[in-house]
Amino acid sequence: PMAHLEIARAERLAALPPYLFAEIDRMAEEERARGADIIDLGVGDPDLPTPAHIVEALKEASGKPANHRYPSYLGMIEFRRAVADWYKDRFGVELEPEREVVSLIGSKEGIAHLPLAFVNPSDVVLYSDPGYPVYRTSVLFAGGVPEPVSLRAERGFLPALEEIPADLARRAKLFYVNYPNNPTSACCERSFFEELVAWAVEHQVAIAHDAAYTEMSYDGFRPPSILEVEGAKEVAIEFHSLSKTYNMTGWRVGFAVGSAQLVGGLGGIKTNIDSGIFQAVQEAGIAALSGPQECVAEMRRIYQGRRDVVVEGLREAGLEVASPRATFYVWFACPQGMASTDCAAHLLRKTGIVLTPGVGFGAAGEGYCRIALTVGEERLAEAVGRIKEVGF
Repeated sequence: PMAHLEIARAERLAALPPYLFAEIDRMAEEERARGADIIDLGVGDPDLPTPAHIVEALKEASGKPANHRYPSYLGMIEFRRAVADWYKDRFGVELEPEREVVSLIGSKEGIAHLPLAFVNPSDVVLYSDPGYPVYRTSVLFAGGVPEPVSLRAERGFLPALEEIPADLARRAKLFYVNYPNNPTSACCERSFFEELVAWAVEHQVAIAHDAAYTEMSYDGFRPPSILEVEGAKEVAIEFHSLSKTYNMTGWRVGFAVGSAQLVGGLGGIKTNIDSGIFQAVQEAGIAALSGPQECVAEMRRIYQGRRDVVVEGLREAGLEVASPRATFYVWFACPQGMASTDCAAHLLRKTGIVLTPGVGFGAAGEGYCRIALTVGEERLAEAVGRIKEVGF
């Protein structure tokens, strides 16, 4: 008989929660098979194309034989200079391209690898809840102990730093935060970053700030960088991505900046795990960061219009919803007493709309759902029209 090998999966995989989104996908397929017109507002993947001048830069760069070889591990120095120039221009922050900037294969990759550089088994890492699931997962993969810090509506979805128990703060190595925030779309002012940096210095905790949505902002609001705060460069690393700003999600290009110690540690992991970003993509990234920025203003205008359609429609449907100042997410409270998965399932079955239950982002997301503004205004108007019609 054929020999059969049964290989048990590693415990780190067993520790992951069941992938909630897979269940929603399954339900959506069922509805589709029944002939429903599905409007998918679940995943945050921009429907807008990458601006033409960036695509052209890639086409040209991909023809250069020099770009067909292994790239530099930490990113072409020209790309890292373009990042530093962009930071200076956008946030007034000075960065040393050699020591304080590292290129990433999308910011998700850097966020996921950071704990491997700094977290020993049983070290505590704090993370925002609700939050991007990768924060918690990456800590588990590094053998650390992830500890959620709840974001609550009455605090504007900012962590109550004074409520973090002193012994937990003392044991923590890292704290993942994210503003403008996914999934809640909450924003913070610079004053919050000042408090956070002071707290980090006092408790000797490194801050990992996920800043993927700073350029997706509305009504003239300009989200700050944590690095604008004095002393932040000693304690913080900030993750950024070209994905949302320039509609380049599939290109996988981002960067981390800030503390030379944190950037260097992450670089040390990456040198051993990957071989950097295809240089033609980095050249396209340079074209994005240093080229004309009208495309970003246009993106903001489009999403602001979409946001207004959804917020207005949901309010008319009797839902409680804040109008986001940034991100392309709308976070709304489920009707009184309804669980987020029930709310999402109800809307999918009755209206054919796919959205994301808040509990998929952590226990503190229970009682909310997230809508992604990744279809055109007409389809969004159709979606909120259906919600108004069906109700809860």
